[in-house]
Amino acid sequence: MKLSEIKNHLQQLETIAFQLPNGELVPNHFHVTEVGKITKHFIDCGGTVRKEEVVNFQLWNANDYDHRLHPEKLMHIIELSEKTLGIEDLEIEVEYQADTIGKFGLDFDGTNFVLTTKQTDCLAKDNCGIPEAKPKLQFSDIPTGNSCEPGSGCC
Repeated sequence: MKLSEIKNHLQQLETIAFQLPNGELVPNHFHVTEVGKITKHFIDCGGTVRKEEVVNFQLWNANDYDHRLHPEKLMHIIELSEKTLGIEDLEIEVEYQADTIGKFGLDFDGTNFVLTTKQTDCLAKDNCGIPEAKPKLQFSDIPTGNSCEPGSGCC
């Protein structure tokens, strides 16, 4: 989800909820402790220099159970961050504390903002000798029947 998309959703909501990939909700007394721009400048294993930028939201829980972040307050934090940090309409990455800091993508299901799983990947598979994934077949796609009858030439 891009920054412009969350802003559009926030304008339609009365409350904010974030849902973890396992379906559990982030406790509703969460804080958004950071909104920023993260720049990753790196070289992949194939020698290509790359640069990625994302908007980062950090969600945090404290034991102030009466706290509730309202959509207009998050919108204000986002707008201040855009103005002060020069943030563009980038993809959003969400950090949330579990056993360690987890990084998630962001989606919206019509009610909740959904934290989506992210995976590592090799960006230079062609240079690393990683074969392309073979198409997976379903057993139901394999022809059945008497295709290997005696005298059919299949054996």
